[in-house]
Amino acid sequence: MLASCGGEKPDAALVGAMPVAEVQVAVVMPHEVTMSEDLPGRLEAIRVAQVRARVEGVVEKRLFAEGTDVKAGTSLYTIDARAYRAALAAAEAELTVANLTVKRYRPLLEIKAVSQQEVDQAVSRLKQAEAALIKAKLDLEHAHVLAPISGRIGRSMVTEGALVGKSEATLMATIEQTDPIYVNFTRSHSEAARLRRAFESGKSKFGQNGGVELVLDDGSSHPHPGHLLFTDLAVDPGTGSIQMRAIFPNPGRKLLPGTFVRVRIPREVVTAGLTVPQLAVQSGTQGQFVMTVASDGTASVRPIKTGVMLGTDWLVTEGLSGGDKVILTGLQKVRPGGAVKVVGAEGAAPGSSPAVAEK
Repeated sequence: MLASCGGEKPDAALVGAMPVAEVQVAVVMPHEVTMSEDLPGRLEAIRVAQVRARVEGVVEKRLFAEGTDVKAGTSLYTIDARAYRAALAAAEAELTVANLTVKRYRPLLEIKAVSQQEVDQAVSRLKQAEAALIKAKLDLEHAHVLAPISGRIGRSMVTEGALVGKSEATLMATIEQTDPIYVNFTRSHSEAARLRRAFESGKSKFGQNGGVELVLDDGSSHPHPGHLLFTDLAVDPGTGSIQMRAIFPNPGRKLLPGTFVRVRIPREVVTAGLTVPQLAVQSGTQGQFVMTVASDGTASVRPIKTGVMLGTDWLVTEGLSGGDKVILTGLQKVRPGGAVKVVGAEGAAPGSSPAVAEK
């Protein structure tokens, strides 16, 4: 059209030029990376008490609401105590008679009216009466079934009118303390030994404060950190693993015993680690590589080597240095040596949150 109008001809290089690709980059900055690992575990109540009948009788009343919190010493059930009150009265009468017998025999012994053997037998019967009275009092007390510990009580295993304690200590209910709560998990002996060596060399933070994190089955983290309680002294010969236990605060008792969870344990600290998002890393015949933006605004291919996966990022061991701009989006439009336009940038600042090493 320009030629027909007698104007200047267009530059052929401009006609064939590709549009500048717009990309988003991540500025790679050294920062401390705490590598962790997740181990499967199971929650367990810190205390479990089975409420059992200690005397025989018929349950008269249940005095608690199932699924509520109870205090230690709270009355939970009442058992028909008429027979035990009668036994207590009989024991008190026996004790009175034994006391009178001993008092009457002592002066008679001085005048040789009774023998020493008879006095000794009277004293023995007095002690037996005292023991019988103590037992009768205990039986009467046990007719009121009390909570042995404070905690949340589950469903009642017996109802009013049920006969308990006929031939065994009948289970009536269970009380559990779940704040705080335990989590039990295992770790292989070789991993535990490697972690110990890393801690002794200063590469691991594990053991400085015993801090561990709890990951729930939906992937969310428990808001309250816990700490390691103990590690078994012996290795299981069947599995080669060591039993471990941690404890976590459980306000509101949202964590329930028996739930399968994951325990996140700090494993190693890289003081000046470089991480790049997973979406920026590509693979080719020569291995892994990323596209970076050079100082002149052109794209270039940078071969890299990666270590472990840290959440959604790769830990880079070779190929990058601090300040490099790694392309995240628009990779399909980028060509090596081609000009690019950075429209957005995000950086990995020092002090980022700990990452989890995928195993």
